[in-house]
Formats: sequence, C-alpha cells, structure tokens
Amino acid sequence: MRFGFALPQVGSIAGPEALVLVAKRAEDLGFDSLWVLDRILWPVSPRAPYPLGDGSLPIQYKNVLDPVETLTFAAAHTSRIALATGVLNLPWYNPVLLARRLTTLDVLSRGGVRVGFGIGWSRDEYEAAGAPWQDRGKRADESIEIIKKIWTTDPVEFQGKHYRIAKSFIGPKRVQKPHPPIYMAAFTPSALKRVAVQADAWLPVGIPLSGVGAMFDGIKNMAKEAGRDASALELIVTAGVEIHKRPIEKERTEFTGTPEQIGEDFAAARKLGAAEITIYAQFLPSGETAKDLVTRMETLWRIAKQV
Repeated sequence: MRFGFALPQVGSIAGPEALVLVAKRAEDLGFDSLWVLDRILWPVSPRAPYPLGDGSLPIQYKNVLDPVETLTFAAAHTSRIALATGVLNLPWYNPVLLARRLTTLDVLSRGGVRVGFGIGWSRDEYEAAGAPWQDRGKRADESIEIIKKIWTTDPVEFQGKHYRIAKSFIGPKRVQKPHPPIYMAAFTPSALKRVAVQADAWLPVGIPLSGVGAMFDGIKNMAKEAGRDASALELIVTAGVEIHKRPIEKERTEFTGTPEQIGEDFAAARKLGAAEITIYAQFLPSGETAKDLVTRMETLWRIAKQV
C-alpha cells in the first residue's frame, strides 16, 4: 500500500520555504506522493455548508496556493515522488488550457503527475470561477474526454455541447502512457458511474470506511458492465489525520486519536483493498510551523510503516 502526504498549501504557513521543507522530507522518508487541494475562496456567508465535519469551512481556506503551480514548484525540488491533485474541481476550468498545464507538469516532472478530479460543492466558488452550476456533471464528462484526447491523439478534434476544438495539433504530449492516472472523488450515483467508466481510481472523501467497501464494489460492478477491467480500478483513501496524546473513546472520527488508533485505521483501509492512503495533516493549529508539520509527518510515516 502506498502513502501520500498533502503539501502545506493552505493557511498561514503556505509559502516556498514550507513547501520545499515538506516536499523534500516526504521524499527522503519514502512517501510515494505529494498532494494538493483546490479552493478558490472562503465565503463570509456561504450558501452551502462545508460537506465535512460540522459544516464549517476550515479557517485555513482563507489562504490557499494554486494547486497546479504548487505541484510545479514541488517538482523543481524533488526527483522521484509523484505529484497528485486531490482534487481539481473540473467544471471551473477550460479543459484545453487545463490539459496544457497538466501536460507541462507531467513533462517537467518526468511523468510524475496523478490527476484527481471532482465536481465541487460550493455555488459561491462556481460563481467566482464564472462556471455554470447547471450541467456541471455533463461539462465534466466533456472535459475529461477532451483532456484524454489532447493527451493521446494528434491531430485533436472535438465537437460537444459545451466545447469545440477545430482539428489541430496540440503538443507536447504527456510522458506517461497512455496518459497520467485519473482519480475521481464521487459519492452520488451519477458521479460513481463516472468513476466506473472513466477513472483509474476512486477517491472517497468524507465517507466512513464502513461504507467504502460496498460502494467500491458497486463501482467495480459498473466498470464490468461498461466492459472495463474492474480489477485495475484502485481505491485511494483520504485520511484527515489528527494526532492526540490520549485515546479518543467516544464518537471518534476515523484517522484521529493516538498513533495506535490511527494505525488501526490505516490497517482497516488496507483490509478494504486501498492501494494508497493520502494523509492530510496540514491544518495546523495557530502558532505551529512547517517544522511542526514535518515532525507530525515523521510520526505518521513511522505509523504507516508498521501497517
């Protein structure tokens, strides 16, 4: 089982020094991947609650570095570790321009890109991005088709409901064959079908491990019905980690508690067949530094190696 670690891309510590420190140490330790998220703004009066926890938007989202540029910066300071988006909210982006950015990152990182896509949940962010809320799923489907075409064919030609590309050569092409792995976050029936038909892995976010197994089996069944090799689909578990000195006995959230409790959750994810666990531990309490995050990362790496 692989392990990834989220870069310090959010909050007060987000900046070049912290990124270099964490990226290099993660690679030295043996982590398999570095991850980023995608947030545009922190609305003062949000129209929809945050889909995790108590619905409050984390205060760290007031300050967020761009995901692709953050990974590009990390690529310049590492040599082997993979670079992953968890996730890009696809309908916010023009797919042709996004394909160029991701291809550039794949070339510059010598084939290190792992692309996680999602749809998003915030009407406020859609509005700020100038992206229509209606038909967002269908736009995402077209975008994925376009990005794959740009990655794999020349000349490229596309005519859909929302986008059009005149017959053109678009280069350079990606390093990875046939293209960088595509991961998808999903929990609605239509989004789960999108995973089954178009993705290389499922990224369940905010779904308890107790519910992940049955949902993943459903995705694999849909993949078989679509004529795909369901065994090739990967499960990548997102772990929002909080380390506590004492055990949490009541109403414990998964991946929180003592190192022993967190290790048990890692083991449970492995038992479900997870190919990778992505650790998000960058939401630091006020006053903590990038060095504190590195210390936390080292502790989590020791836990991971015992699983």
